[in-house]
Amino acid sequence: MWRERGQVMGMLADFLIAELRAARATRKLNQDEFGRIANYSGSHVSAVETGGRPPTEDYVAAVDEGLQTGGIYSRLLAKVTAFDDAPVWLRPWLEYEREAVALRACNPLLIPGLLQTEAYARAVMSTGLHTTEEVERIIAGRLERQSILDRDDPPLATFVIPETVLRTGQPKMLREQLEHLLRLSERPRIFIHVVPATAGLWLGQSGPFVIASFDGSDDVAFMDDQLQGRVVTDPTQVARLNRIWEVVRAVALPRDLSRDLILKLVNEL
Repeated sequence: MWRERGQVMGMLADFLIAELRAARATRKLNQDEFGRIANYSGSHVSAVETGGRPPTEDYVAAVDEGLQTGGIYSRLLAKVTAFDDAPVWLRPWLEYEREAVALRACNPLLIPGLLQTEAYARAVMSTGLHTTEEVERIIAGRLERQSILDRDDPPLATFVIPETVLRTGQPKMLREQLEHLLRLSERPRIFIHVVPATAGLWLGQSGPFVIASFDGSDDVAFMDDQLQGRVVTDPTQVARLNRIWEVVRAVALPRDLSRDLILKLVNEL
């Protein structure tokens, strides 16, 4: 069946189907009646509700319009699609990322994905390695991941970024990105720290990593490279990354001075 592509993907798809079924049941509609509202046959509704057919964008949009939901099912489908489009090696991390109560990220090469504007993400991905369609899918998934920062109870998210990264990029795109960082840094649970260019060599330059913390369970980390990323669950390795994080964080400027530096860079553009 279409939704059997992995445990979490299946759970998300099943949740969407269950919500569509519940929408019909609470209105005391049979499948034919529900289909007429969405301009689909009753047999099509049945196929969606049993997993025989996927709830396509057109289908859920028609349901949203017919039931005047404000687009809730389309938004749910977007979350399912974003997860399904993610590389297989990334999917386990996406689960941890969603459940984390705290995230600590260091990226010596790029603005971390959770902080990227659409224009910045497109510039990063449009390097000739991916097709236009692949770029759009990757960007959509990346922007969807950022929704964890918009939740009512978002994770405490701390980011360390070198000044050199904040100076790299086409001026208009870079200015928009830096202004976005300034806005994000005003949120109480987002901390952005900049490693000044004067710091010289620093430990975080070895490569990007993220550490996720949870209520009642051990930390988990994620490391990225040129080919693919990997989840790190071994307690000894995660403990080492936590020690590296402490050193990296110590090299970076405090929150307020980091904001001052980002503002200075904006004014230079």
